[in-house]
Amino acid sequence: MSRRVVRQSKFRHVFGQAAKADQAYEDIRVSKVTWDSSFCAVNPKFLAIIVEAGGGGAFIVLPLAKTGRVDKNYPLVTGHTAPVLDIDWCPHNDNVIASASDDTTIMVWQIPDYTPVRNITEPIITLEGHSKRVGILSWHPTARNVLLSAGGDNVIIIWNVGTGEVLLSLDDMHPDVIHSVCWNTNGSLLATTCKDKTLRIIDPRKGQVVAERFAAHEGMRPMRAVFTRQGHIFTTGFTRMSQRELGLWDPNNFEEPVALQEMDTSNGVLLPFYDADSSIVYLCGKGDSSIRYFEITEEPPFVHYLNTFSSKEPQRGMGFMPKRGLDVSKCEIARFYKLHERKCEPIVMTVPRKSDLFQDDLYPDTPGPEPALEADEWLSGQDADPVLISLRDGYVPPKHRELRVTKPNILDVRPPSGPRRSQSASNAPLSVRPPPPPGSTEAQSAAPYGPAPNTSPVLCAPQQHTLETLLEEIKALREQVQAQEQRITSLENMLCELVDGTD
Repeated sequence: MSRRVVRQSKFRHVFGQAAKADQAYEDIRVSKVTWDSSFCAVNPKFLAIIVEAGGGGAFIVLPLAKTGRVDKNYPLVTGHTAPVLDIDWCPHNDNVIASASDDTTIMVWQIPDYTPVRNITEPIITLEGHSKRVGILSWHPTARNVLLSAGGDNVIIIWNVGTGEVLLSLDDMHPDVIHSVCWNTNGSLLATTCKDKTLRIIDPRKGQVVAERFAAHEGMRPMRAVFTRQGHIFTTGFTRMSQRELGLWDPNNFEEPVALQEMDTSNGVLLPFYDADSSIVYLCGKGDSSIRYFEITEEPPFVHYLNTFSSKEPQRGMGFMPKRGLDVSKCEIARFYKLHERKCEPIVMTVPRKSDLFQDDLYPDTPGPEPALEADEWLSGQDADPVLISLRDGYVPPKHRELRVTKPNILDVRPPSGPRRSQSASNAPLSVRPPPPPGSTEAQSAAPYGPAPNTSPVLCAPQQHTLETLLEEIKALREQVQAQEQRITSLENMLCELVDGTD
């Protein structure tokens, strides 16, 4: 008689539980746009949700602690002239969020720690480069101020948000609509899925497709892909018979899948949320009322089903909290923010433990808010793994940090027109040539052509000197304004601390 050996895993018993009614966010008009995005983004400070708004696109940003009924006049983040399709928090600054819209633009916003009195309408910067709607956003995991966008024009653009410049434009790799884009752990590669049913691995800095697999899932419905910790690609899609399917692929050998499993016959697109620390992937289908989760390991069958969290109401979208925003004292390994039609409900995933001590095996060091690279270092070819932090003593979000945009000044780069003169020549007194006597041969030859030719360069010298002086004054004024901005920011932070202390 054979005995069945049960697979050993510390995540065999992961339990999901919806938060109590007073911990939910009520009276939020969630967007009804037909777009396969999560409509929700969350970080250790804020919850952002795309909402219905007249006259353009908008989303609401709530402090995590502001649970309960949301005032119908609560300030929104508005500025787009068409519906917002995707939002994403910057991993290196909890006060910065990017939004993509049907109006072809991307806007980057600075969210204050205090509750604003009126709508936020002025973004830090507006990025314009797509010719059709922009539906996908993703920040670089390790480089500061690097943002990726993908639009309906089948183009992927990588931006330096700190300067507003386009770093890279991948415009000839996808013949059809892009369904998903995902960075790998250190941000050196991209995994993309497209309407042409092809899964591609792209090196963005070389501008080439490193590997590709046609019909990773044979169905025509949208496919999603995420990188795993081991460097594999986890995908969700549909079979030819419209059954939902998940797959695991090795980019070094795309011929055969590492694992391929059929799931059910629902038609909602499965959104995968991958946690690299535990190597668990959570599948949330739009329109489903459940969250399935699987552990990805090195042993067959490689993708192990763990459990399903079920509820009564279907989900319109889902937000996924970064690991540093979880409550380690309650053995919380994941937290979702499930969107209903009129509310947002937190769902907590825990691994029950008897001990109250910090559980090292559940919480390895996790990516923190400090970037490992600057944008120009990454563009030059450098790679670096995320800067890790320990969650042993919990995570305290840093104070408000300002994102500064320094657009290159065209006057600082382009040399001024006109002949250059040496410093000694520019300081020399002007010598004006006396006019020739009337009636002379010289006067008659000069008359049709205006002033004498050798007077022109002399008259340009003070103009050149004035331009240089103006540029120096502009530079000094700019430095003065930046100093005043820093002083105002520090005073605002001191005021917030005083208000928090009195509360």
